[in-house]
Amino acid sequence: MTATEAGSGLPARAWHLPTAVAVVVATALLVGLPAVAGETGRLPAVAVLQMALVAAWVPATGIHGRVGAPALGLAAAAGADLLVAVPARPEIGALLAVPGLGLLAAVLHQMLRRAPRSDVVGSLAGVLLLITAVTALAVVLLLPVAGDATTATTPLLVVGATLLVGSLVDLLLPRPAVAAGVPRGVPALVLGVLAGAVVAVVGSGADDVATVLGALVAGLTLGAVAALIGLATGYVVAAGPRRAWAATVLQAVLPFAAAAPVAFSVVLQNAL
Repeated sequence: MTATEAGSGLPARAWHLPTAVAVVVATALLVGLPAVAGETGRLPAVAVLQMALVAAWVPATGIHGRVGAPALGLAAAAGADLLVAVPARPEIGALLAVPGLGLLAAVLHQMLRRAPRSDVVGSLAGVLLLITAVTALAVVLLLPVAGDATTATTPLLVVGATLLVGSLVDLLLPRPAVAAGVPRGVPALVLGVLAGAVVAVVGSGADDVATVLGALVAGLTLGAVAALIGLATGYVVAAGPRRAWAATVLQAVLPFAAAAPVAFSVVLQNAL
């Protein structure tokens, strides 16, 4: 397998254009719906991405539990969204209850699987990661609570820019590859993070050195998280064969989930 070929046998470039399109769609949902419909549009945007991630999880990762994993993922997403959307003053700490209860549900799910139960550890880990990911996506709903509608937008644009630039650079310049068989190149990682930092600085409207440096550090941090999680999904793709559409969704949505708690911290500290 060459460095420019994914585990499914498809050329690595075949993954990047669909991923770039999916990133644009995800960013447009998270940023555009609240801009058009107000804060009421943020919940549907997050819910759509959560459902997309749940639907793509088993086909993309290949874990066992075709029925149980999506069911637990949907339950976790609904629970996390309710914990944030219902209270008048939601707190991020309340979300810890979801993966906590999810652990018990995931263990029970493994016990109820039909014998012979193959790859129990892998299935359990995959289900728990899905529960954690959809719960983390719910943190996007808390961004206006940490700051305001304007400051809640910039971190999402940072993540979107990082992923979009990374996918486009990989489309044009996939070498040197990070690892053999992984459809990700070193230039894409570097340029993607730098693009995120630029968006952070511009979006902050900084007019003094201290504010610029704060926005720069915040942008580099968010960009690095998004880029590294995007790289991790590249390893999933390399492990193929997987469903191409599901791998595309995973590569576009999972980095937003991982970056959401970091974005909350950044907004809370007024770094953006």
